[in-house]
Amino acid sequence: MQMPQPDASILARKDRLVAQLQAILPEGCVIYDERETKAYECDALSVYRCPPLCAVLPETTEQVAAVMKLCHAEGVPVVPRGAGTSLAGGALPTADSVILGVARMNDVLDTDYPNRVIKVQTGRTNLSVTGAVEEDGFFYAPDPSSQLACAIAGNIAMNSGGAHCLKYGVTTNNLMGVTMVMADGEIVEIGGAHLDAGGLDLLGLICGSEGQLGIVTEATLRILAKPEGARPVLIGYDTNEIAGQCVSDIIKSGILPVAIEFMDRPCIRATEAFAGAGYPDCEALLIIEVEGSEAEIQDQLDRIITIARRHNPVELRESGSEEESARIWLGRKSAFGAMGQINDYMCLDGTIPVSELPLVLRRIGEMSQEYGLDVGNVFHAGDGNMHPLILFDANKPGDLEKCEAFGADILKLCVEVGGCLTGEHGVGVEKRDLMGAQYTDADLEVQLGVKDVFDPKWLLNPAKVFPLSTTEGRRA
Repeated sequence: MQMPQPDASILARKDRLVAQLQAILPEGCVIYDERETKAYECDALSVYRCPPLCAVLPETTEQVAAVMKLCHAEGVPVVPRGAGTSLAGGALPTADSVILGVARMNDVLDTDYPNRVIKVQTGRTNLSVTGAVEEDGFFYAPDPSSQLACAIAGNIAMNSGGAHCLKYGVTTNNLMGVTMVMADGEIVEIGGAHLDAGGLDLLGLICGSEGQLGIVTEATLRILAKPEGARPVLIGYDTNEIAGQCVSDIIKSGILPVAIEFMDRPCIRATEAFAGAGYPDCEALLIIEVEGSEAEIQDQLDRIITIARRHNPVELRESGSEEESARIWLGRKSAFGAMGQINDYMCLDGTIPVSELPLVLRRIGEMSQEYGLDVGNVFHAGDGNMHPLILFDANKPGDLEKCEAFGADILKLCVEVGGCLTGEHGVGVEKRDLMGAQYTDADLEVQLGVKDVFDPKWLLNPAKVFPLSTTEGRRA
């Protein structure tokens, strides 16, 4: 993977830039020592690294605006960073860039229960949004697996989802308004604490824009009343294809579970060794959760179990207590950490029509044999958001390149069957050169034109999303 060469003139004036940033930010908010900036040289896609020029950690929207105004005037690229959990290289810096982290911007600004909204600074972690309202009987629905650490800023940038997105949607379905700092430092308000905003749907444009259009510093989020109850059922099958067909049949029946999660044998074994959740020895595992009143829960589970039994499961276990429910979910929530103990891995997130699950799972298995690399599948099966984890050895010459080629073929397959390159991780640098597999040149040109309007100097989050060949000459 190639990154653009740094602007030598900016590197040469690092000391002056650092002094300028220190003059507009509180003490300790500018990090420039090479030993300390190493913490910012990559995100969770750690196979790619590049030290930034420096990093800044503002505490208010006004401070963010001051930084953006300075960098815009000086022609310095800015890379927005939430908690650094991006799995697509979304926060990877360039050598001439300033990392702008929002980690210190984590306050709850307003809570409005009658209208079911909460306003937070975007450095606040996903799970802590629910933490701020759960004692009053509310929760924030999007729940990515990294929710303990990931920031709302990154959730908005990548339009993150999570296990419960099947029923409640992803970030865009739960985002009502933002405060955003433009590339030149102007502060704008988009949307707000109401059902819909007049005019163009700029909020829909911002959510999922991967830091290309502005820095979102505050967000108004939808919160929901907690359901009366929830209960999962665990179902094991002999093959991935049968499990995939079961998911397709459940969705086709019109039942809407709150979550349908899938794990295959490599993930099952890894999570058992890691977390000891008590999963059965099988090729594929489904965790299906429903919620509502006790009568609603039982009705939905009865219908799901009827469908599941048609496919001859090797095990079917309905939770009978909160403790058992927690154990059923324990392995799924531990899957990424468990796989990381086995080997280096690259996690993809192509999305496909649910009806294509059996075909895609079979082809991934065949490609695994062709490339000679193991792959574990753990994903949100209900909405077809695939998360194949390709295992490789980062210290073995050629293994990373083989892994990248394997991943590219999986993502192309997702597009071929009617899906898309990314469901919630974003394009970042990982899928940048695959954009042509999903979009025509005309499609890309329209997207580039939007970027031109919001960021005419092309200083925001450089070298991401768009193939480098399409962006040459656009940076002022």
